[in-house]
Amino acid sequence: MTISHQRTARPDAGLHVAVIMDGNGRWAAGRGLPRVTGHQEGAAAVRRTVESAPKVGISTLTLYAFSSDNWKRPAREVAALMRLFRKHLASETPKLIENGVRLTIIGRRDRLSLSLQTAISAAEDATRGGRRLHLRVAIDYSARDQLVRAASQCDPDALPDRETFAALLGATYGDAGPAPDVDLLIRTGGEHRLSDFLLWECAYAELCFLDCMWPEFGEPHLRDAVEWFRGRQRRYGGLVAAAG
Repeated sequence: MTISHQRTARPDAGLHVAVIMDGNGRWAAGRGLPRVTGHQEGAAAVRRTVESAPKVGISTLTLYAFSSDNWKRPAREVAALMRLFRKHLASETPKLIENGVRLTIIGRRDRLSLSLQTAISAAEDATRGGRRLHLRVAIDYSARDQLVRAASQCDPDALPDRETFAALLGATYGDAGPAPDVDLLIRTGGEHRLSDFLLWECAYAELCFLDCMWPEFGEPHLRDAVEWFRGRQRRYGGLVAAAG
C-alpha cells in the first residue's frame, strides 16, 4: 500500500526524533541512591542515544533536558543539574566534533549562569560544522512560552503563514532556522503526556511511551521505537490508497 502524504518530505529524508528523558529521579530512588546519581546515569544514556541516532536514520534529535517548570525543584538539585550540564558540554564537545554532530541549545538563556551561557555558546560555535546529526537540547524550555513569544513578534497587520511562524519559533529560542516537524516523540518513565514540549512541532508526531526509566535507555530501545514508527501509516489527514 502507498500513503498519500500532505506535506513535502525533507531533503535529507532523515527522521526528527524528540525525547522526553523522564525517570532519572525515580530510577535513583528505586535503588536507594541520591537523585543526582540518576541524573548522572541519565547523562550516560544521552551519550548512548546520540551515538546511536545516525545509525537508525535520525538526522535531527531533540532532547528535553530541563523544562521551565523544573525551576520549581529543590535548589540543590537544580544547582547539581546545571553543574552537570556545564561539565558535559566541556567533556562531550570534542566527541561531537569528531562524530559530525552539530549542537544547538533551545530555550531561555537569560536565567542561566553566565558561565553556563558561555559554555553553551562555545560548544555551539565549535560544533557548527557538524552534518551527520543535529542535536538540539532543550534547557529552560516551554513550548507555550515559545508560542507566545513568537506570536508577539508577528506583524500585527499581516497574518503569517505556517512557514513564517515556524521561523519565528526557531528564532525565539536560539535556533538559527525552523526545525523540521517531529516524526517520532519518545517518552520514558511510564508517563503519557507532552509536558509542554514542542507542541507546534509535534502536530503530527507519532507518540511512543515507554515504561523504562531514562538511565536504562539505550540503542535497543531506540531501534525498537524507530522500527515501530516505520510500521505506522502516516496519512496526515489523507487516505491510504489501495495497492495497484
